[in-house]
Amino acid sequence: MMPDLGKYAVPVLGSYAVAIGLIAAIVALSIWRSRRMKRALDAVEARAGRK
Repeated sequence: MMPDLGKYAVPVLGSYAVAIGLIAAIVALSIWRSRRMKRALDAVEARAGRK
């Protein structure tokens, strides 16, 4: 069910696309940083002899 946006369809749908893209980028960046920090923490713990 798509509402009739008339002449505003392109700007509205473009805004939705940009917003979804930015949210996806933030999620991907968060996952990447989390994995990087986990590797760094594992390395520190290994050097400290905790594993």
